[in-house]
Amino acid sequence: MPAKESAQKAARRPYAARVPADVRRAQLHDAALRIIVRDGYDAISIETIAQEAGVTRPVVYGVFADLRDLLTTLLDRQQARALQQLAEVLPPSPDLSDPDRLVAETARRMIDAVRGDPMTWQPILLARTGMPEQVRARIDTDRANLTTQIAGLLELGLAIRGGPVLDPEVLAHAIVAVLEHFGRLLLAEPDLFDTDRLVATITGLLGALK
Repeated sequence: MPAKESAQKAARRPYAARVPADVRRAQLHDAALRIIVRDGYDAISIETIAQEAGVTRPVVYGVFADLRDLLTTLLDRQQARALQQLAEVLPPSPDLSDPDRLVAETARRMIDAVRGDPMTWQPILLARTGMPEQVRARIDTDRANLTTQIAGLLELGLAIRGGPVLDPEVLAHAIVAVLEHFGRLLLAEPDLFDTDRLVATITGLLGALK
């Protein structure tokens, strides 16, 4: 290959400035997350991540062993963020004497969390085709844990209040399903479905169960 042509190709390659490893790791994680949100898991590869981040493949391999390593650590990061937000949604000392109010306040905090950090929740609630099984398994586990927490709070609250006679486990599943669907509405059409409108709907549904 002529020297001139080699020089031209080299000049066209994206230049990756030296940055600390943790900064580069976050940059590549963010690039992968943008691809997942925009194009789905099927579009993820070392090449597409490098292009999205404006670096070369060797730069990616300098931080991660392979694509599985990159996606696993990204999943760890996003799961930690989501779990932290869920922990903040459920109050540490809830008022169990008023389950309806507890559910409405929890819903408001959850809706605010989704609205405030859409990039964390889009891959969970609006996942496109091609979601890896390890991702789906973690989401299912986290959903089950949240449902169990809500069911426990509802059971205690209904007992303290003395009714109505409802199955707290089934009701918890219904509440989580509603919250997930509301989250999808928020992510798809944030201007159409504001927080007060969604919380009022949940409050109305709970009132109809009395």
